[in-house]
Amino acid sequence: MTQRMPALFIGHGNPMNAISHNRYTEYWAAIANSIPKPKAILAISAHWYLPGIAVTSNALPPTIHDFGGFPDELFQFQYPAVGSLELAQRVQEILGPINVKQDASWGLDHGTWSILCHLYPKADIPVVQLSIDSTQPLEYHYEIGKNLRQLRDEGVLILGSGNIVHNLRRYAWGRADVAAFDWAERFENKVRELLLARDDHELIHYDKLGNDALLSSPTPEHYLPLLYVIGARHDADVLSFPVEGFEGGAISMLSVQMG
Repeated sequence: MTQRMPALFIGHGNPMNAISHNRYTEYWAAIANSIPKPKAILAISAHWYLPGIAVTSNALPPTIHDFGGFPDELFQFQYPAVGSLELAQRVQEILGPINVKQDASWGLDHGTWSILCHLYPKADIPVVQLSIDSTQPLEYHYEIGKNLRQLRDEGVLILGSGNIVHNLRRYAWGRADVAAFDWAERFENKVRELLLARDDHELIHYDKLGNDALLSSPTPEHYLPLLYVIGARHDADVLSFPVEGFEGGAISMLSVQMG
């Protein structure tokens, strides 16, 4: 019998975490060691945010370096996981009648590989990415997560990658350990409170939570992967926060584990 996989939301932070050894990367490795090994991974990354919904269908998804201004070492980094046409087709089946397109032009962006290189450094698990449809309302993303929930019982790890607080305009570049802004701490604490209370309605409509929310998530793409993960929650799931902290005062590294 296939063991039910958890659903994870991981705050990925700075792409340099991919080639760094720090407390966040240690926590990520510990998560992988504490859960069953998945048959495959379905990743929802903040960095594949575009009109429409698609799944990667490449046999060998490329490592996408979707950033600028970082050292050559980071641009040379490769995460050579294989894809899974079987999982891509299963996602299409589950989400029908929504028109989910197969996409062989994308691959694994840094929201996915900067985390997976620490969770599964051998890159020995097939990975498929699901895009975030930028044209859809907040409830849509939560409902997609609910539909995908059944994959957990098929040995698939649902991985959302973003940041609950993500404000690069306020980020203290070069000062990763600077204290978090008060509005960032308040919003993260509010999200924790709502998660523990299972108040999905408030979590979905986070944009109604006032100025702290607007400062913490001025654009939605880094928050939205959380909605897929809470949508994929089972009633019996134990909720935990395996990673905590802030980078640069304005990026929350909080991770959320369901199950």
